[in-house]
Order: sequence, then structure tokens, then C-alpha cells
Amino acid sequence: MAVMLPEGEDLNEWVAVNTVDFFNQINMLYGTITDFCSEDSCPVMSAGPKYEYHWADGTNIKKPIKCSAPKYIDYLMTWVQDQLDDETLFPSKIGVPFPKNFMSVAKTILKRLFRVYAHIYHQHFDAVMQLQEEAHLNTSFKHFIFFVQEFNLIDRKELAPLQELIERLTTKDR
Repeated sequence: MAVMLPEGEDLNEWVAVNTVDFFNQINMLYGTITDFCSEDSCPVMSAGPKYEYHWADGTNIKKPIKCSAPKYIDYLMTWVQDQLDDETLFPSKIGVPFPKNFMSVAKTILKRLFRVYAHIYHQHFDAVMQLQEEAHLNTSFKHFIFFVQEFNLIDRKELAPLQELIERLTTKDR
């Protein structure tokens, strides 16, 4: 219920506000485990052995590059912040319309933010447990998943690295 579009609310506005919230949550959650995610411990950005992510922003880095997880996440968070700060993409003034490509921009941001969750779960869950943050991580991720599923914002194949967890978190107790 918490992710559903409130009556009378603009869909773009709802997606924008939630995208900003998820960015802030993921940034905070990742920030707590940065001591465990280093060039040495995470030389590639991955989500388990089957999924490796290469960075490209389409502007400064056009061809995807292989980089460490901390470098990838730094590139990602900087790129997302730049998108969120761009008034032509995420207008902050009432009455200023969203661009026609807003949903595709939001989908790309959310798809890439998912990769940070996937990396944390696959590579750093022990650290999350050690810090006693699993409830925060699970709650944030569950909200994220319900939201992206409600509005079909991430392709199912992109969610594959955490599919089992997603099914556990989103299946109602029988």
C-alpha cells in the first residue's frame, strides 16, 4: 500500500520523490560498509559469481569499463546525484513539467541503484550482520522492490541476482 500512487498525485512526481528517497537510503546503507568494500576486497563490481557490472555514463565514459566495486559505486552515486540535481530532468518547482524521457531516466537510475543492493547482499552481508543493520537493509530493499514492481520500473532479468531474496521478501505468509 505504501508504494501505490496516492490519489490525485502525478506519476512522474511520485517516481521522482521515491527515486530521491531510495538514492539517499542506498547511499546511507552503502556508507556504513565502505570499510569492507575496497579495491582489494572487491576488485570488480559484482553481485555474486554470475553477475559483473561495468561502468558507462554515456557522457564521460561511453564504452563500459571494468572497475572495482567502490569505484563503480562512486561513479554511480556521482552520476545519480548529477541527474537528481538537473532541473530539466528532476524539476523542483511546482508546475514545471517533467521531460518526456523522465521515466526512462528514472528506470536507468533505479536499475543501477539495484546493483548496489545486489552487491551489498552478495558481497557484504556478513558485514551488514556484524553491524546489526540487516533489518534496515531488508526494509529498505523490500520497499524498493515493491515500488519498482508496482510501476514496472526494472526488467525482471535485471533483478535476477537477488531473485530468491525478492521472492522471500515479497511472498505473503501463507
